[in-house]
Amino acid sequence: MAKIFYLLKQNNAKSSPIYGKWFAQGKSVEVMNTRKMANHIADHGSIYTPDVVFGVLEKFRSCLLEMLLNSRRVKIDGLGTFFTTIENQKGGAAKKEDFSPTKNLKALHIRFMPDQEAETNISSREFIKK
Repeated sequence: MAKIFYLLKQNNAKSSPIYGKWFAQGKSVEVMNTRKMANHIADHGSIYTPDVVFGVLEKFRSCLLEMLLNSRRVKIDGLGTFFTTIENQKGGAAKKEDFSPTKNLKALHIRFMPDQEAETNISSREFIKK
């Protein structure tokens, strides 16, 4: 059975309208790097050795970044979609012709949206139900 660990934290900001209220905060027990994840996948009855699984995961990572940097979204069926968003500097450019990526862009972010298909939905509400 799956277990999501959490700690209870109290809001101690006296100026907050929710001062004194308690909230759950997620707690991870381990970081699963690519090598550990490859070993885990191989241990689940895979016909592939951990090294082969690791190679596929590493190739996926590099290809994912390549696709995202070429303005493509990457949908992994049953899991979700990876995509990029752009963060602009505050204030923006006064005129269209004044816009400059080096001056007006602050950051490029990689985002993930869980799949919304009923049988594989891992969105937050469905995840809590499961």
